[in-house]
Amino acid sequence: MVGLSLGEQCFIEGGIAQDLRCDGRRRLTYRPIHVETGVIPQANGSARVRIGATEVIVSVKAELGKPSLMQPDKGNVSIYIDCSSTAEPAFEGRGADWLSADLSNALQRCLLGAKSGAGAGIDRSSLVVIEGKICWDLYIDGLVISSDGNLLDALGAAIKAALSNTGIPKVQIAAGASSDEQPEVDVSDEEFMQFDTSGVPVIITLTKIGKHYIVDATPEEESQMSSAVSISINRQGHVCGVTKRGGVGIDPTVILQMVSAAKHVSEQLINKLDSEIASAEAEDES
Repeated sequence: MVGLSLGEQCFIEGGIAQDLRCDGRRRLTYRPIHVETGVIPQANGSARVRIGATEVIVSVKAELGKPSLMQPDKGNVSIYIDCSSTAEPAFEGRGADWLSADLSNALQRCLLGAKSGAGAGIDRSSLVVIEGKICWDLYIDGLVISSDGNLLDALGAAIKAALSNTGIPKVQIAAGASSDEQPEVDVSDEEFMQFDTSGVPVIITLTKIGKHYIVDATPEEESQMSSAVSISINRQGHVCGVTKRGGVGIDPTVILQMVSAAKHVSEQLINKLDSEIASAEAEDES
């Protein structure tokens, strides 16, 4: 938690009210974003993302598994986030455990949709090899290296970049197995299918301070928030998930305004992120 004097609090809130934040940004402007891909060679896909001084790494590991009985036509995706004890003094000891769980749960709500899979930003049906029998399980692990505010958006961007970098091994199914038997499969070590991220959303967190809301809040700004709403939106403008933190309620009309603002900002963020991912992939190939 950032401790600010009354004068500093008034300065931050007054600047936001005038659409001029302490670092010179406007209310709906992100800090510079930098993306690296393929940073963990042992993973199926990985990425490092920096937004300001916030830095996170995400890896994706694919393993063959079995679809659940309730959703035989979908693969499985799990998301787990850990916070390095060196990222922030508050993370030392067990101080980061609650934040790790909170971030993991928020990302699942924003990216995986309802329990039925409806509205999911990650298409789990593409992970099925044989319906009801074999699927790919994706294990998405994130690590917060440095915390300088807006962790959820940074992790969402890193997950999108890591999935863009993910190759799923091609699978050959042995012929002759009966419908009741578990079929034998041959997993290729050389041929991979690129994971389709065209529908994977970005996460836009709108932080309410005073009467206004901002994106990409710094720790000083987050310390003054009354509430924050994180909205995941894909390239088609569809809202894939929403999560809220902070104890103060938000009027429904303000929520609608936030969704509209998030859709506008998401277009810019997706274009910037796609450009950074393309540049990072080109560097990997060169």
